[in-house]
Amino acid sequence: MKHLAAGGFKDITRIASSSPAMWQNICIQNKENISRILGYYIEMLVQAKELIDEEDDKAIYNLFDSSRNYRNSINDLSAGPIKKNFAVYCDIIDEAGGIAAIATILASNNVNIKNIGIVHSREFEEGVLRIEFYDASSQEKASALLQKFRYIVYER
Repeated sequence: MKHLAAGGFKDITRIASSSPAMWQNICIQNKENISRILGYYIEMLVQAKELIDEEDDKAIYNLFDSSRNYRNSINDLSAGPIKKNFAVYCDIIDEAGGIAAIATILASNNVNIKNIGIVHSREFEEGVLRIEFYDASSQEKASALLQKFRYIVYER
């Protein structure tokens, strides 16, 4: 799978990197609910497979259309305990002081960085820095500042 999957695959499977003992306990403590939901999910996967096998183009379209509509109906503000992430990705040159230069630009313009790190993903070329902020206005200000200083910035 890792040779076929697109860059977003790692993002949607991040739970797999967490503690197996924690998930083992969650599954045991919530076995009825998890088993019921897995049953529904398996039924949906079987139905999707049948639509593809039958080449039912209208039903396949409707499946993806309803999935898109459902996902788009999820309010960004109601993410439960997981808070919205405010981050930009920035190409940097692999040289001493590259990260410090970006941090200095942001700090001198009163933009507070929550977290910063180099992205190790095949989705980006080498030398991509992920910079996380506490709020949307800081993210927007940082993006504009870095672009002003001719950095290539990606927002997600």
